[in-house]
Parts: sequence; C-alpha cells; structure tokens
Amino acid sequence: MTTGTGTDWAAWQSSWDRQQEWYMPDREDRFRIMLDMVEALVGTAPRVLDLACGTGSITARLLARFPEATSTGVDLDPALLAIARGTFEGDDRVSFVTADLKDPDWTTRLPYESYDAVLTATALHWLHSEPLADLYGRIAELVRAGGVFMNADHMIDDSTPRINAAERAQRHARMEQAKRDGALDWAEWWQLAAEDPVLAEPTARRFEIYGEHADGDTPSAAWHARTLREKGFAEARPVWCSPSDGLVLALK
Repeated sequence: MTTGTGTDWAAWQSSWDRQQEWYMPDREDRFRIMLDMVEALVGTAPRVLDLACGTGSITARLLARFPEATSTGVDLDPALLAIARGTFEGDDRVSFVTADLKDPDWTTRLPYESYDAVLTATALHWLHSEPLADLYGRIAELVRAGGVFMNADHMIDDSTPRINAAERAQRHARMEQAKRDGALDWAEWWQLAAEDPVLAEPTARRFEIYGEHADGDTPSAAWHARTLREKGFAEARPVWCSPSDGLVLALK
C-alpha cells in the first residue's frame, strides 16, 4: 500500500481493521463501551496508556472522541509500530514506546509515571496466566488512584462447554462465508505486509520475535476480575461481553 508519494498509512490502518473484524465483527462495540467508561470514570481529557497498541487502533478512536486526550502506545511488534508511528506522525498528543511486556522493567521506558487509564484490546491472550497476573500487578502500579484499566479480549468460561462449542461453530461458519466473500485472514494480511517495500523488513523482524502466532491462555472474565483485585485494584468486573469475548474494567 505504497503510493507515488509514500506509504498510505490510512490504507494500512483500514486493512488491519478489516482483518481484525473478520475475527471480531463486534470489535467497534468493545471500543465504544471502553471509551464510554473512560469518560464516565476519568473524563474527556485523559492521559492514556495504549497497552500492546499494535497499529494504534485504540488511540485513533480515543483521539477522535476526546481531542484533548493524550496517548502513549507501547508494543514490541516493529511492523505494527511502524504503521502506528506513520499514522500519528506529527501529532504531539501521541508517543510510542518499544518494549516487551514480559520484561519486568518495561514501565521504566514510559514517559509518565502514572496514567488515568490503561487500555488494551485483543492483545494479552498471547500471555499465559502467570505472566499475565504479574503484568496486572505492574499495571496496578501505573494507574493513578481513581483511574481505570480495561482489557477487552477472548475470555472463555470453561464451565459451559456445549454453549462454547455451538458459539464457536456458528462463528467459524460466518468467518468462512466472509472469507469466500474476500475477507483477509491473519496470515494473508501478514503476507501483504511482507511484500510491501516499507514494511517488509519490520515484518521479517516481527516474525523473528513472535514466530507465526503466540497462543497463551484465555481465562474467564471472572478470573480476570479476581486477579485484578488481588493485584491492587479496588473494584473489577465485566462491563461488556459478546458470546466469546469480554471487556473487564478495574478501578484503582
């Protein structure tokens, strides 16, 4: 997606959104509720940490709704960060940090010691439960008193196996139909990135870091809420869910 005048970052953002929506048709719903709760709890000019930010999907929606907000995006993926940096170049409300969330010192790279809100979506499922719980403890130290953390991700309740199987079968049938209609999946999107003259090198580096795909755990929303309270938040509960995903909010 490179034009005669340079890389079309907006086109890459749109392409990423469409690829993600193939997996999550209700993706915008979770962003809307997330920002509703940001406004309800910390106002319309928050300092936000966009955790595992990818291309900056949360940051884009945050700034469109709250122009006085500021955002720090943190991620390790060089290709997605290249798209994020290209998209927000020249916007002094936004900064990006390259860091590995499994590194216990990652918070020392951030430009601020505390945030009104830490937000993340469809990113932390590549962590297993123990390192995710450790990460929640570090996030609790970053969120100011009265501030919020929200995680929207795949959250599976293992106590309902028949419901889970039926939901998964229906979802995958719809995905296959969308694929026949031309939707790109994860692998196909990354193949396009690997062929782009600007993104080819950072894409090669991201696969050196991550491999094809890292699969961690997908514990239930109840696990997330309980663990967040154990790690220092005063309150935590789901504020949105779909048949397969949930959005858990924790209040400091």
